[in-house]
Order: sequence, then structure tokens, then C-alpha cells
Amino acid sequence: MNEFANNFFEKLMQDFDSRLNHSGIDGKRLANRLALLSEIGVTSENGSNRMGFSKEERQAKELVKSWMQEAGLVVREDGAGNVFGRLKGKDSTAPAILSGSHVDSVPNGGHFDGPLGVLVALEVAEAWNETGFQPRKSYEVVVFTDEEGARFSGGFSGSAAMIGDVNEEDQLKLRDLNGDSFKTVIEADGLSVAEYFSAKRNVKEEIAAFIEVHIEQGKQLEKKNLPVGVVTGIAGPCWLELSFHGEAGHAGNTPMNDRKDALIAASMFIHELERFPKEVSPTAVATVGRVQVYPNGINVIPGKVTLTVDVRDIFKETRDLLVEEIIKMAQEVAEHRGVRIEVIENLRIAPVLIPVQMQGKMMKAVEEHGVEAHLLPSGAGHDSMIVGRHVPTAMLFVRSKDGISHNPKEWSSLNDCVMAAHVLKSVIEDLAE
Repeated sequence: MNEFANNFFEKLMQDFDSRLNHSGIDGKRLANRLALLSEIGVTSENGSNRMGFSKEERQAKELVKSWMQEAGLVVREDGAGNVFGRLKGKDSTAPAILSGSHVDSVPNGGHFDGPLGVLVALEVAEAWNETGFQPRKSYEVVVFTDEEGARFSGGFSGSAAMIGDVNEEDQLKLRDLNGDSFKTVIEADGLSVAEYFSAKRNVKEEIAAFIEVHIEQGKQLEKKNLPVGVVTGIAGPCWLELSFHGEAGHAGNTPMNDRKDALIAASMFIHELERFPKEVSPTAVATVGRVQVYPNGINVIPGKVTLTVDVRDIFKETRDLLVEEIIKMAQEVAEHRGVRIEVIENLRIAPVLIPVQMQGKMMKAVEEHGVEAHLLPSGAGHDSMIVGRHVPTAMLFVRSKDGISHNPKEWSSLNDCVMAAHVLKSVIEDLAE
């Protein structure tokens, strides 16, 4: 363990309440594994850099495989690079319960987003080994490939392949940040195109349910002073690219009343955008994340502005209504300012509502451990969003310090992480029996 990982481990253990070590769950083991994973791809800013299909993601997977084998799980990897560690149940013919997440990261991200879900799922299997428990249904710990999408600006490459929600033609068109094709990238990771598209499982016969533990990436649980929360739904994103086309001109020689300034139009749009989500849905959000100004000169009136809008909600109807209202507003602003508007839709993924029955089972498990069962939506996408379209799915959020995520400062206390392991163990035992 290097110096950073050792300090990471010590920080986790510093305020740990050892009374949480019971029923086979071991906080020190979980902390040690989080620390060892943090070594892989650590950046100069002490963040994590494990892009999908990279040698760093591969190294992290191989380390998790070794822990799966130590826990007595039967380990296999599919053609998409997804890793499964299986604990055989008493009824080996029954569909299995799956739990896990991912080990890839965004560039210079944190050390909990993804790995925590994998290691907490593995901790459940470790606990059963120590207590001599065998579930009726088989249990699989899963590591999904390339959830974050930093490589191809998409994500969910592994979970989509397992479910079969992949368009072969579109997938093979993908190019990464270096211009390398999808085929080239996965072959460098020891995979093949043919194997990738053959990774689909018969989910109805093989998978009874999927449970994912993940850090909240927000502040609701911190504000409520709760270690964990039950997710009600996962927001589906719609990404719009808006271009306001005005007329470039000399900043000194063009009167103010004779301009078609694209940046003024874009600024009016951005200002108005803020009020729209709450008028449509209490769980909706809309964000302008990137703005490009052309020709971007000090003494030139902007002739064109291209911006992105990320629109999300956990309800498809209100998300789609919000998208329509935003486009309508952009057209009205463009007309008012005498410029032309161009709208391109780059992505639209359906939200996923967590089934009420699965929410109920998760709430029961939370309350069994003396914690208030707080319900909250997920604004971020997860592998659960992909799997949840075909398989009964639930999510458990773990409190995030200051709501920080995708950042080296990302942090969740070991107490909260271990509490999540106990809750996960309880809900899986319920589902498996």
C-alpha cells in the first residue's frame, strides 16, 4: 500500500465505530479494500483516473477478482468485460440476486463513486462465509465495465451489453478522445467485438433482482443527518445542443441598436432557463454546462453561440414536457433578438422509477437497522437505470460529505459505508429467501 492509500485507510478508520462490526461485516476489511483500489490510477491531485477499458480499470477488476476468489465465489468475465462473482444458492436453478457497481472513474474523480457499491456487495458474501449462511437463491457480485462514459462520452457500456440494450451499428461508430475506434479500444483490453455483442444474458431466467449501493452525490442525506437513503427513481437525461446564429461585426463601428448579438440571445436564454424546471416538476433540473462563443474575439460582436442543456427528471412525461418548453422558450428568445436558433438532440434516455415493492423492501431493511427510511430521487445516471428497465431493481444511497462527487474531495465515512453493507445484506437475504 503506497503512502496515499495508507493515509486514505487511516482516515477511514479514524472515527470508525467498531460496534458496527457484527453479523460477519468487517469495517476494517472494507476500508482496506477501498484504500487498495484508491492506489490504482491515483492522480497528482490524489484523485482517481480509471477510464473505461483502460489498463487502470483492468487492474482494478483483476484485484476485485482476487478478492472474489478469496471469498469463495466462482468468478467469470463476459465479453463486455463485466466481472461476476457467484455464490451458489441452495436452489441453483432459481434466478440469482445481483449487486454491485463499477470501478472505472471520470478523470481525476473520487474514490467512492462505483467502488463502494462493488465492495459493499462483496462484503455481503464475506459475511455469509463467516456466519455459514447460504441463501436459497444464488448471489452474484458484479463489476460493470465503463459506467462513467469518460472514454466515449456515453457510458453504461457493460450493463447495456449484459441487458442487450446496445445498437451494434451505433456502438461501432464510437470514437474515444484519441480518435480510436470502439473496436480498437476493446481489443486493447483483451476483448473482441464479437464477444462484446454476445455478452447479453437471459435476464428473465437468470436474474431475479439487482441492488446497487452508491454514494448520493448530493446533500439531502447530510442535511437530514442520515447515513443512507432509499432511491425512488433515477432521472433520465436529455441532452440538447442549441446554436444561436446572429451576425458578427466590429465592436466599435456597429451601433447598439443595429446588432444581432448571438451572445445576448444565449444569455437571455440561460437566465430564463433557471425558472423552468420547478414549474414542471419538483424533481426536474436543467443545466447549461458548456458554452462556446464564435469568433470569440475581444473586439468582435459574437456571431454564433453554441451551448448544451442537460435536462433531467425521474418522470418521463414531465422530463419530455420540460424539453419541449425549453425549446419553445429558446425559439421565442431567438425571434425576439432577431437571430436564428438551431436545436440538436444528442441524447434522450428514459428515466427509471424504482418499483414500489422494491422501495418497500429497502425501507424495511433500513428501519431494521435503526435508521429512518428517507426517500430521495437520483439525479445522476447509474447502471441501475439500464438494468432497471428489465429487472426489478433498487438503489441505496450513502451520505456524501458536502455533496461532493467526481472530485478528489469525494468522501463518505466508514460508519456510513458499513451501515450500507448491513442494510444491503438484510435486503438481499429477504429477496434471496
